[in-house]
Amino acid sequence: MNTTPAPGTADGHGDRLERLDPGTAILYGGDRVTRVSPELAAAFRPGDRLVAVEGGVLLHIPAAEQELTSRTVADAHAAFGRLSAVGDDRISTFFLRFAERLADDGLFAPIAEANAADVESARTRGRSTTRLVLSDRMRADMIAGLRGWAEVPSGRGDVVERHEHDGWSVEQVRAGLGVVGFVFEGRPNVFADATGVLRSGNTVVFRIGSDALGTARAIMTNTLAPALAEAGLPSGAVRLLDSPSRAAGWALFSDPRLALAVARGSGTACAQLGSVARQAGTPVSLHGTGGGWVVAGEHADPARFAAAVTRSLDRKVCNTMNTCCIPASRAADLVPVFLDAVDRAAANRGTVAKLHVLEASRGDVDPERFTRTVPVERAVGVVEELQAETLAGPEELGREWEWENSPEVSLAVCADVDEAVAWFNRHSPRLVVSLVSEDDAEQDRFLAAVDAPFVGNGFTRWVDGQYALGRPELGLSNWEHGRLLGRGGVLSGDSVFTLRTRARQKDPDLHR
Repeated sequence: MNTTPAPGTADGHGDRLERLDPGTAILYGGDRVTRVSPELAAAFRPGDRLVAVEGGVLLHIPAAEQELTSRTVADAHAAFGRLSAVGDDRISTFFLRFAERLADDGLFAPIAEANAADVESARTRGRSTTRLVLSDRMRADMIAGLRGWAEVPSGRGDVVERHEHDGWSVEQVRAGLGVVGFVFEGRPNVFADATGVLRSGNTVVFRIGSDALGTARAIMTNTLAPALAEAGLPSGAVRLLDSPSRAAGWALFSDPRLALAVARGSGTACAQLGSVARQAGTPVSLHGTGGGWVVAGEHADPARFAAAVTRSLDRKVCNTMNTCCIPASRAADLVPVFLDAVDRAAANRGTVAKLHVLEASRGDVDPERFTRTVPVERAVGVVEELQAETLAGPEELGREWEWENSPEVSLAVCADVDEAVAWFNRHSPRLVVSLVSEDDAEQDRFLAAVDAPFVGNGFTRWVDGQYALGRPELGLSNWEHGRLLGRGGVLSGDSVFTLRTRARQKDPDLHR
């Protein structure tokens, strides 16, 4: 980002920007210009920072947020240097102590109290609470995940590859990557997931959304920080960036000392954070926009199709079914099956479903759904809405429905499976897709054509690191920004590492 220095501010030779004037032109994207608003100019103070991201959005980082972030990252960076001398057994001890503390009802009580306060605060402000509640199941999964990390080999120092030469050899050796910066939405279990980066010798700095900050503080105070101390690990190995401001996340992802930036949350927020990290030259792994697709094949079994739909709508997370495509040749028998399955999923949650139908497919759906008003449970409360509405075109099939309790899905009748694949590849976030078909050849053609990291033949909710691979995940990467280099779509703690190349010379007279 370049600015035109205002009189008395920067002189273009490395001086710091002391103020912003309204209307100042800011270059972004190499050939685009955006301008400073009066509000931003009034808020900017000496020591503040400005970052221009995609779309010409100007992000203002106050000096206080920058200083807090810099200190926090410095602690984690220093801890990474010390962690190389820490044995794997002590890292295992940390995971076990963390798990034991979470399992202790007395130590967990203040965490539960803080979480209840966070949930109530979010609810009164009309914020979504579906991922904020630290339920008994989430607590149990956190404990199981931490105990699992205690058993996973660290991989540090493992020789991945060796080449023998005359008089010398070369080894590729696994090593820790560095400081992982982690910004995530208000889902408390991510604490247990992301500390897995310690397993492979990394340190981590967290920034959590303001809705869950009280819960995060309670977890740090009552379980995580004491577990680090008991295991003899440096306190900076896991740091909470204790700020409710989004600017702290921007400051974190701007810090060049990060080895990896990981973001989980809404699509817009993740994309913005990704832009910040890329400008800083930091590798970034984004886990934002999701929503699974289910495609019925020409050879779909109605019962299996119904089960895939219902089981993909048990709750709203990134791998929940968002869009369903049914070929025209099967519309007469499978659209009613789909509608019944969606209604059943809603009934299982004690509510009704909301449907979005491609305009061209409207005639395949019971017309009463487009005139019937039903209570839909939103973050702001129960709202009376039409049970079904139309989507103008296939480009709208990629919109992710962030529903609270009432399942919300899109339906499109397509010409055939090939058209469904084309829609998915062009309009979806390219995360997870399932083809329900009893024909192996159809499944093989589908796998070859569809552009997604996760492909199945049933419900979409299987896409989860711990559920599918037995490893807690930092997040699931879609292919919205291109295919991933050298790894799958599950980012787990033990997949955050680098390779060092070590030469062992036997012949002292070796030369080229």
